[in-house]
Amino acid sequence: MEYILRSFRYLFAVFAFIVLTTTLSKTQVNLKFGVGIGTMIPISDLGGSTSDFYNGSRYGFNGGPTIYGKAKVGLSGWNIVSEIDYSTLHNKGNSEPGQGVVELSKQVLSIKVGPEFYLNIPALPVAPYIGVNFALNRFAGETMFQGVSKVPSATYKVKGATRFGIGFSTGMEVSIGSYMSLDFNISYNLMNVFGKDWEDVNTGINQRIDSYLALNDDRDPQYAVGDDKHFISNERNIHSILFTVGILFGF
Repeated sequence: MEYILRSFRYLFAVFAFIVLTTTLSKTQVNLKFGVGIGTMIPISDLGGSTSDFYNGSRYGFNGGPTIYGKAKVGLSGWNIVSEIDYSTLHNKGNSEPGQGVVELSKQVLSIKVGPEFYLNIPALPVAPYIGVNFALNRFAGETMFQGVSKVPSATYKVKGATRFGIGFSTGMEVSIGSYMSLDFNISYNLMNVFGKDWEDVNTGINQRIDSYLALNDDRDPQYAVGDDKHFISNERNIHSILFTVGILFGF
């Protein structure tokens, strides 16, 4: 994983260097920096119920708040955008109908970079845009079981995991002054396109709790029908919709 991270940083640096050196001398450059807030909505296998989480089909999260920082390098008709998002997700419910309590929490740190293409509307302070990004997503969290069948009651730390993904966005900038604008954005994020993995976090003996202690978005290689310890039968896709609004300062 360390090698992958080094490779990602190297490729990003090369991409940024090539783009900047071939365009900065040919066009006027605008720089914008800002911060904002938003909401992450889990979809695909990231959503669902705590019962789905217990049976291994989905992760079972509700939506949660997001904060972010963003930088835009504006070129002729498009931007290079870099962004850091931090989101927290949560859910609490039964493991099975009327039985046990499961409480889930997840923190997601995303680092994104990609192009953004915009359209200036004459005489209006509005600039709609569309964009695409490549993302490094870091997942961490905790899981609490209380009175749950087949799992010891306790709060367990979930081992951190890194996945690579892509996202698609649309939005608009609304000018509110000579050097300030509001940035409204909605994005669809495929957060584990690359790097799906299965990791057996062994607690000392082979038991069901081991399967919950890592992200485990790939199929359990030891899965067998009716096996209570190896029960995750399919890979799981982590997708989300992110709504944000922020303020940008231009230079």
